Amino acid sequence: MPWGAVALFVGVSFGLAWLIALPLWLRDPSDPTFTALFGPLAQAIMFTPALATLVALFIARTPRGERLRFLGMWPLRPAKRIVWFMIGAVFAPVVIVAGSVAIAAVLGWLEVDLVGFSGFAEQLEASLPESAAAMLPPTGLIVALQLLAIPLGAVFNCIFTFGEEIGWRGWLLPALRPLGTWPALILSGAIWGLWHAPLILLGYNFGLTDWRGVALMVIGCVAWGILLGWSRLRTGSVWPAVIAHGALNASAAIFLLGIAAGFEPNPVLVVPVGVAGWIAVAIVIVMLVLTGQFSADRQPELAPARGAQAIQQAPLAQQGPQAQPNPQAPHNPQAPATPEQPPAA
Repeated sequence: MPWGAVALFVGVSFGLAWLIALPLWLRDPSDPTFTALFGPLAQAIMFTPALATLVALFIARTPRGERLRFLGMWPLRPAKRIVWFMIGAVFAPVVIVAGSVAIAAVLGWLEVDLVGFSGFAEQLEASLPESAAAMLPPTGLIVALQLLAIPLGAVFNCIFTFGEEIGWRGWLLPALRPLGTWPALILSGAIWGLWHAPLILLGYNFGLTDWRGVALMVIGCVAWGILLGWSRLRTGSVWPAVIAHGALNASAAIFLLGIAAGFEPNPVLVVPVGVAGWIAVAIVIVMLVLTGQFSADRQPELAPARGAQAIQQAPLAQQGPQAQPNPQAPHNPQAPATPEQPPAA
């Protein structure tokens, strides 16, 4: 277990996140520059796990020629499984987020208007000059276009979510695998949630500026991290997690499309990393557990190097990124392969 490299990874990713967020902490939230800086700085923070990964790879002395394989970036084998997971990653988070909206509505946490979309129409009218608002097409058409654009948004978001996922699921999760599948998934998710603290403590996602917001984010990231981590372990590739994270961020605010006019939702209950999201994700996790999707025999080995002479890497479920290839192992042709508009993960 590479505890030294893990500690360094956490220290670098957390330290850089706080450093980048410092200009926000030095401004009053009512300052116009706070709003102008928030988006770009939040996106910059998303690349801090990638920088921490570079440091950890060096400290763990991962062989240079094996780094892409350890991180699940390349090669894409088995290709069929990875491709199908990547396609599913575009849509599955959207379905889960939509399910969380339905759960919030059923439990009375969200009042919806799926006919006139009155709340969304109200938001549009408030954000546009009166002359421009009068020229808008029917609200239902705008909502439909917003929903159709989510897959495109998911792909675009991959530019930023790659910066996170190459760290959380690309490096950290395999590094923690010697602890066991579930401890690794839970611990990596908790670290991911705590990493959001510089923004969460400014009111991001939940509107809370104390420990409660951080605690809520940790729970949400553990839940979603289990699904993203499952895609990493199930395929051996980081790309499904990159895409799924992008889809999660792209669909995080869809509850605003169907909200009823005049209703003020509690983000703690209705956002995807809030309570309704926990319930929706928990249902999916239970289904995966019942079908044996987390068992070790469902976790493929790292993709064998193309042209290697009978070189086989140890299974992903049994090694961290610092493991060395075993030249005595027989060759196995079977190889591996889940908010940033607020609120997001």
